[in-house]
Amino acid sequence: MAPALTETPLDQTPVYQTPALDQRSKDLRHDCVAAMEGGGRGHLPSALSLMEILRVLYDDVLSFRSDQPDWLERDRCILSKGHGCLGLYAVLADKGYFPKAELLTYCKRDSILGGHPERDKVPGVEASTGALGHGLGIGVGMALAARIQKRDSRVFVVTGDGEINEGSVWESAMCAGKHGLDNLTVLVDYNKLQSYGSTYDVQDLEPLADKWQAFGFAVDSVDGHDVADLQQSLKRLPYTAGKPSVVICHTVKGKGIAHIEHQAGWHHKSKISAEEIDALYKAVEAA
Repeated sequence: MAPALTETPLDQTPVYQTPALDQRSKDLRHDCVAAMEGGGRGHLPSALSLMEILRVLYDDVLSFRSDQPDWLERDRCILSKGHGCLGLYAVLADKGYFPKAELLTYCKRDSILGGHPERDKVPGVEASTGALGHGLGIGVGMALAARIQKRDSRVFVVTGDGEINEGSVWESAMCAGKHGLDNLTVLVDYNKLQSYGSTYDVQDLEPLADKWQAFGFAVDSVDGHDVADLQQSLKRLPYTAGKPSVVICHTVKGKGIAHIEHQAGWHHKSKISAEEIDALYKAVEAA
């Protein structure tokens, strides 16, 4: 879809009139903070930037059975930016893959929920994605397998913008384009801030849409926090028959907690105080 309003002269990023977060988005963010409180650590802002992406996928797009995580005909959703797993855990718990109480055990010694998601340990997790750059390659294999087995299963891969600096992403994109995998969709969480700085400074990705098109993808760009915008875009998949699709989701790192938005220093916390946790909860309520 065409971006709303205008573009900023500084970085040419589309400017959207993003709706205020509704109660569902706030509740999922509350669950992320609760998990971080339980574990005392985590990549919270990276989870919040992709929250609406995952919410819309699991609410409106994916075919799955939470009581049968390995149901063969299911759609696959791979969180390639595994450090955003607090968001995935919140959604999977909400959908009944495991009890919500499990969120409070996050990063504890005997928990199933680690700092990165693990396949065969966490129900609903399709791939272990601790190292970046591998999710799309796995997704290409799954999409090819679905075609060979004549299944209607679709594959969705959520990547980070810093992650797509990795060459393995573009090797996989070439393969997807070559095979015309129109059952494969990539969603780029384009929050424009990676671990230690702006993507424009670390490794400029622009023109990002043109890059994906050159690799054989049909492309759409959306406000990654606008639920209706995401729903409308994903209903049109595949965008072009015979081509894989990519959705460039313009997002805000830390979205919904004002004092950590756009703050690289919050990328990962290895310890967090009770006062900081309380401030996070209050900020979610005020969002």
